Amino acid sequence: MSAETPSIAIAVFARAPVPGAAKTRLIPALGAEGAAALQRELTARALARACALPGARVTLWVAGDIAHPHIVEIAARHGVPVSAQVGSDLGARMHHAFVAAAGPLLLIGTDCPQMRVDDLAAAAESLVTHDVVLQPASDGGYVLIGLNCPRATLFDSISWGEPTVLEQTRSRIAAAQLRCALLPVLDDLDTAADLRREIAAGRVTAPANAQ
Repeated sequence: MSAETPSIAIAVFARAPVPGAAKTRLIPALGAEGAAALQRELTARALARACALPGARVTLWVAGDIAHPHIVEIAARHGVPVSAQVGSDLGARMHHAFVAAAGPLLLIGTDCPQMRVDDLAAAAESLVTHDVVLQPASDGGYVLIGLNCPRATLFDSISWGEPTVLEQTRSRIAAAQLRCALLPVLDDLDTAADLRREIAAGRVTAPANAQ
């Protein structure tokens, strides 16, 4: 991490850890309560990572109950404001956060425990000389996007959840002739196999009923 890392706003996108509504793809492996517990851990880790970047101005954007006790507790612990995600789909919700930022912003989710503070620093530094920064995910999406100003075209009518998200986004970036920086590819945590990998690497805690 450079000593001259520029100050940057960071939006952490999270889902309220409500059993049955959080990490739903892992409910068969963990049960609804176990999946919600994993969501709590991932959110706490992502927020702590964002707050560890010197000079970062961090906000927590929540899908679901923004008054959930865990959300209230971790936001208070780190002294960050909480907002509700606004929009009809993920793209609309992300674009809303960039509009609200009114300046350069990095946006991350909670599903990439492999991400480090150094990745955030590299992204912040990239925005000094680029319009867009992306950190691709190995599943064809991305785990971080940063913009110097809102760009609605990067979020409209994208096939969210499909393995073509990064490809579609990069096509939009090229069409708009934006300068784009790409960071190293990282892994998301979405499946039982992903969970086993992250537990083995020591990046998440093994739930009591993990398979």
